[in-house]
Amino acid sequence: MTDRRALGAVESVFREEHGRLLALLVRQFGDLDLAEDVASEAIEAALQRWPLDGVPGEPVAWLLTVARRRAVDRLRRDRAYAARLALLLAETRGQASAPADSARGDIPDERLRLFFACCHPALAVEAQTALTLRCLGGLSTVQVARAFLVPEATMAQRIVRAKRKIRDARIPFRVPAAEELADRLPAVLRVIYLIFTEGYAAATGEDLLQVELCQEAIRLARILHQLLRQDPETTGLLALMLLVDARRPARIGPTGELVGFEAQDRGLWDAERIAEGLALVPAALTGPRVGPYALQAAIAAVHAEAADVATTDWPQIVALYDLLDRAAPSPVVELNRAVAVAMRDGSQAGLDALDALDTDALRGYHLLPAARADLLRRLGRNTEAAEAYRAALELVGNDRERAYLQNRLEEL
Repeated sequence: MTDRRALGAVESVFREEHGRLLALLVRQFGDLDLAEDVASEAIEAALQRWPLDGVPGEPVAWLLTVARRRAVDRLRRDRAYAARLALLLAETRGQASAPADSARGDIPDERLRLFFACCHPALAVEAQTALTLRCLGGLSTVQVARAFLVPEATMAQRIVRAKRKIRDARIPFRVPAAEELADRLPAVLRVIYLIFTEGYAAATGEDLLQVELCQEAIRLARILHQLLRQDPETTGLLALMLLVDARRPARIGPTGELVGFEAQDRGLWDAERIAEGLALVPAALTGPRVGPYALQAAIAAVHAEAADVATTDWPQIVALYDLLDRAAPSPVVELNRAVAVAMRDGSQAGLDALDALDTDALRGYHLLPAARADLLRRLGRNTEAAEAYRAALELVGNDRERAYLQNRLEEL
């Protein structure tokens, strides 16, 4: 096997199975830092051995075996580390009572179990989400930072602080008891959705899509929905991802270029995914309080039911965004609402709505100047549009999106 093929095999296994590998190691040893270190050492060993010996038939099992051996060796060498780890394991065993074991049986997926374990209430919600995305979701620090609209250095510090708090407070990695799941569910749903979002629109790199991330997020959401069918937000999240993922075949053109939403061939949208998602929306919208995922699913449903952009019920979409802004206010929601206002009331109305946004909160988010550029272009204000496209090009990280914006700029 050539070095290049071996490297590709290691990268593929790492990308697709890193989260599960880490989950298994954390569950066994109870320490996230140790699990990350020995997982990295196992990957390094694979890069050395697989070019010589070939890729094993069970690559994940091979990596897990090597990682476990490295962990045992480290514990034997480091008495202080071993003592601290022994304390963690003792606490974990002490808390693994019958209710916790029952809860573990109710979550039939290793990675999903650890998602719930990482979302510990002792950590701030953003720290829970960032840590889980980075360590178990397979996202880089850059990708996690983009999801939170913060600089990479800020996110790196946030993750380090979360790990330090887990270590200093001796927070055990265990599946929470059944009565604790409801408090941790919102953070877990957020993690799954952010994994999907990164897969659907990659922050960096040559490829716009990371299909394996979309598929993994939908798989985890299906498991949660089977367990929690009565929870509207779990249902809403699954519906939202199915309806958005249905558009994926139309987002990429014949030569790999990004196809804008208005130009997509809706005949390429996945009809089965749309039907499944639409069937879930009514249940997601039930209950005393409609949540943000249910509202986003309702917006996606309006798009899915329209024949084209011109016949889309934009007044209903704006109304749904108004509800979403009250339920879960954010700068991105306001940006999306402004675009919908432009479709309902005209480009100038949309531009006015964009200009009213808190631009500081969206600093570094390339879609804000990109949206302004598009509306300015429609208004015939080409000089200003070109300036906005250049601003977006300075911020965009994905090569496909950069090429799309560059083409728009050249068309002016």
